[in-house]
Amino acid sequence: MDNKSAIDLAKHPASHGRSKHIETRFHFICDQVCSGKLNIKHCTSELQLADLFTKAFRTKRFRWLRDTIGIVNVKDNLT
Repeated sequence: MDNKSAIDLAKHPASHGRSKHIETRFHFICDQVCSGKLNIKHCTSELQLADLFTKAFRTKRFRWLRDTIGIVNVKDNLT
């Protein structure tokens, strides 16, 4: 997760009285964290590979993300 508030909420749900509106899937994740079955760590924005699909980037950053997740140009591989 790259949101420190989400990490804190998952680790300490009792300290957030305004979290009652959160969906069931969050509570499932929270239960898994509290029981020790799931460990949540902060991931910096620079390492969020899924951002490739949701944000616009300059060419250098776009190419790094694309190459990191293994997307290749099919035309280049047909030779």
